[in-house]
Amino acid sequence: MGKIQTNLGLLILGVFISISCFSQKEDKSKKLGKVSKLFRTSTILPVHMSYSNRDLKKLTNDSTYINIDLTYLEDSDTLRTLPVRVRARGNFRRKNCYFSPVKMKIKKDNAKGTLFKGNKELKLVLPCLKESNTNDNVIKELLAYKLYETVSPYHFKTRLLDLTLNEQKGKKIQEHKIKAFFIEDIDELEDRFGGKKLKRNVHPLQQDSLNSVRNAFFQYMIGNTDFSTGYQHNQKILFLNGSSIPIPYDFDMSGLCNTSYSVVSQIDGLVLPLEKVTDRLYRGFKRSDATMQSIRNEFLENQSKMIAILEAHRAYFENAKEYEKCKKYILEFFILIQAPATFKSEILDKRRVK
Repeated sequence: MGKIQTNLGLLILGVFISISCFSQKEDKSKKLGKVSKLFRTSTILPVHMSYSNRDLKKLTNDSTYINIDLTYLEDSDTLRTLPVRVRARGNFRRKNCYFSPVKMKIKKDNAKGTLFKGNKELKLVLPCLKESNTNDNVIKELLAYKLYETVSPYHFKTRLLDLTLNEQKGKKIQEHKIKAFFIEDIDELEDRFGGKKLKRNVHPLQQDSLNSVRNAFFQYMIGNTDFSTGYQHNQKILFLNGSSIPIPYDFDMSGLCNTSYSVVSQIDGLVLPLEKVTDRLYRGFKRSDATMQSIRNEFLENQSKMIAILEAHRAYFENAKEYEKCKKYILEFFILIQAPATFKSEILDKRRVK
């Protein structure tokens, strides 16, 4: 009887330990995949900032920031102010744009209890120039991020903003009401998947084959050649479960955006056989036909979802013609990959071997 009781006690203890271990695993898994509050909704966030464009470009660099206050509207009727540090980013746009893209840092203690909790760093995308399509260009680049969300779970989260920027010009203040958006930092993406960003370069053929081809198809879809998965130009590499996964960003030079300042990219001095940015060129490396067909099918199956994303953002466009051109450009891609002949000539036959 004592032996039976002992065995029963061991059995109960074992079950208890198993449940405890399972609970711990469950708790850990719940942390993975968690998106910060800032990026859990697609509603536009009203934001107000004030700084000098001149100071941002002249006085900041990778290690030097300026202090400003960010004011945002929370819960439709509550204004909150958050101290942040900002610097200009992007070599091309720092030199050629009126508005420079921004890298933002937020102290953990300041973010605690706010919408920005969990975001130590953010990228802020602004228009480049003051022109008629200023805000539409921002929406088109945002759409590229949103379309990639249907392509891969490994993507950067974004949040659209109604930004009021008070630009300090000496004793004068010039107010700009523009569209902008936040991009989450790679550290948040790491935490979401339990992976690590790689600082070293990884040749595309050494990257995860499916995710590498998904990325290449996507870049072709939006007409983007301003990237390099091998040299991490406008790409981050996430190392997860023994695989290297490319994650793209910065799409303003793409054919989808087709901005007035965009030029055909030259990576490592390589001149591409393109006359304009709206011309497409597949830049993916040679993979098996089976892999290529698999990703082709994925895109075709997601066509309706992508068009729905475009439709959902139609109201944000100020110029209806810009939206129609944007939609037409994406539809042309699907027509191309759906036809066996053009899929072969424009993608399969264009695969890179070096």
